[in-house]
Amino acid sequence: MTVVLKGAGAPRTVLITGVSRGLGRALALELAKRGHTIIGFARSQEKIDALLAELPSDDPAPSSSPSKHLIIQADVRSDSSIKELARLVVETRRVPDIIVNNAGTINKNNKIWDVSAEEFDMVIDTNIKGVANILRNFLPVMIEKKRGIIVNTSSGWGRSAAAEVAPYCASKWAIEGLTRSVAKELPPGVAVVALSPGVVNTEMLASCFGSSSALYQTPESWAPKAATFILNLTVEDNGASLTV
Repeated sequence: MTVVLKGAGAPRTVLITGVSRGLGRALALELAKRGHTIIGFARSQEKIDALLAELPSDDPAPSSSPSKHLIIQADVRSDSSIKELARLVVETRRVPDIIVNNAGTINKNNKIWDVSAEEFDMVIDTNIKGVANILRNFLPVMIEKKRGIIVNTSSGWGRSAAAEVAPYCASKWAIEGLTRSVAKELPPGVAVVALSPGVVNTEMLASCFGSSSALYQTPESWAPKAATFILNLTVEDNGASLTV
């Protein structure tokens, strides 16, 4: 029997990109614990397997039975891969009620003229094009269903700026603008928001802050607050820039 914790509402299907580590992993585990179904994308099969081993299952079924969750190896930078996964999600009747565009990366601290073209492309291709690929392939599915919430992970650095992380700041400012523009295109019942997670001690934060990143909350302590926040989003929030 599915048990949904207080503040969660009815069981929902939540798609999260970048579920192999950090915020995505912690959020997936928290939502699954509350009885929601998780669709997850990540690049590392080893980390996917580790996550699957931890995801709770509602049914005391044999291990040979298919999981209610769907965690797949995929790279959000590949539009063709995301298109195929959208088809799979529809075929398996796991159309998401909520999508969390969480997958992201950051450049190593450096002045812009010392950031290589390859590193700059990695940030833009993951943080902007990756989100666009999800929107391109999953929004039509949500629109057909006539309901859905999309959460584009932003950052405090999508609303301010800092030295030596210009590519990352640029990508998150882009997410803010993309979200506001897409919000104006959506039909009733579907909404998109830009959500800053706040400052959390992840590998990405450590790459910028070094050892001082340990002063901030862990993904595990952040996840319960974030899960409740996301589950309580409504179409009235369409186009908003929010913070957990």
